[in-house]
Amino acid sequence: MKRLLNTLYLTNPDAYLRKKDDALAVYVDQKKIMSVPFHLLEGVVLFGHVGCSTSVLGACAMHGISVSILDERGRFQAHVNGPTSGNVLLRREQYRLSMDSSACLSIAKRFVSAKIHNARLVLQHYARDYSDMKDIGVDRIVDALENSKKEIFYCNNLDELRGVEGNAAHLYYSALGGALRCENIIFSGRKKRPPKDPVNAVLSFFYTMLSRELLSACESVGLDPQMGYLHACRPGRASLALDLIEELRAPMVDRFVLSLFNRKQLSETDFLTQSQGFFFKDASLKKAIGYWQQKKQSQIIHPFLKEKMPLGLVPFVQAQLFSRYLRGDLSDYPAFFWR
Repeated sequence: MKRLLNTLYLTNPDAYLRKKDDALAVYVDQKKIMSVPFHLLEGVVLFGHVGCSTSVLGACAMHGISVSILDERGRFQAHVNGPTSGNVLLRREQYRLSMDSSACLSIAKRFVSAKIHNARLVLQHYARDYSDMKDIGVDRIVDALENSKKEIFYCNNLDELRGVEGNAAHLYYSALGGALRCENIIFSGRKKRPPKDPVNAVLSFFYTMLSRELLSACESVGLDPQMGYLHACRPGRASLALDLIEELRAPMVDRFVLSLFNRKQLSETDFLTQSQGFFFKDASLKKAIGYWQQKKQSQIIHPFLKEKMPLGLVPFVQAQLFSRYLRGDLSDYPAFFWR
């Protein structure tokens, strides 16, 4: 079992990352400000114009540390990893099932079923906490999501399944804003490009963070992150990571993002408004990343394994369970059904 390690986030555009002996050293204006041993790292994320030497990339690859490059707004640009590891027979089975329309549909249904179940449960939790959500029809939407789960069984192809998934997502996001308890912050639905409000901006950012971790998780167990089932394969797109993130969006990211606003940890003053939408201010981005790291350390009981573990370990556990299913160790893929 892969243990939960740390991710080094560098957001200062004046920072430069160098390899020093068995550690990564961060320099600002030619002065070393911190050093982190390789064995304590699971990943490195570089924002904007943060630089690093080729020896850093080589050393990270050798130590199994992924390096992700994002722009200054947190949008994904590139991902650097070492040589592919894992059993070639595992990937061959992954490709074979993706070409089998029946098997592919069956796997995709597991992702969508877990996504809708978790979205419905999140709304139910908020409805119990905030009675005024009944005024926006949350009970009706919860019932509609339950019906969407039943519709999955009757889907005969991926297009029908994606239609059910898209409709359920629209219903879910239409009610999610009712759980916001922060003045001057309004969330009226999911709007990605560009993010039309602070909530959408933060959701997009942490979906990117989680998908990066799932990409690394897939590679760590020998899976090809580009060969998906629900999401069509496209050059450069980590379709399997996008499949796996569906079941984790609501319990891992959505609840976390709403809590940032409800606890006054973020407010409208933490964002810049531009023609492209809302974006984090530099200091606010660092603050939000710190809260994310804390959130990943919180303990949960995994619904399938029945083991206590940090929340941040769940992406790696799900990737491992999926690989066990492909190897035939499990009769079905145990998607993450939050409780």
